[in-house]
Amino acid sequence: MFDMFGMMGKMKEVQAKLKEAQEKLKDITVTAESGAGLVKATVNGQRKLLKIEIDETIMNVSDREMVNDLVVAAVNNAMLTAGERAQEEMKKHTEGLLPNIPGLDLGSFGL
Repeated sequence: MFDMFGMMGKMKEVQAKLKEAQEKLKDITVTAESGAGLVKATVNGQRKLLKIEIDETIMNVSDREMVNDLVVAAVNNAMLTAGERAQEEMKKHTEGLLPNIPGLDLGSFGL
């Protein structure tokens, strides 16, 4: 027999665990670099850019396009890694609560 109250209780538990996991994503920080460390970007697990560091040796470079490319590469690398770490964290907090559905993307839960 279908247990509607049990199902609702389980959904509340899932929602609480997801909210808890989303809060912890703020604590995940990832720093990625480009140009052999000339540009560094730090992002949190919520994919928010926290800091950009640009080595002063390239601040005087007349090739702005190169500097722009280095910044974009560092930010993209940090975002990618932060997204992967955030998904791992979400899976860890929701393990056993959500059914193992192939193709289920936890990104739809606030990542």
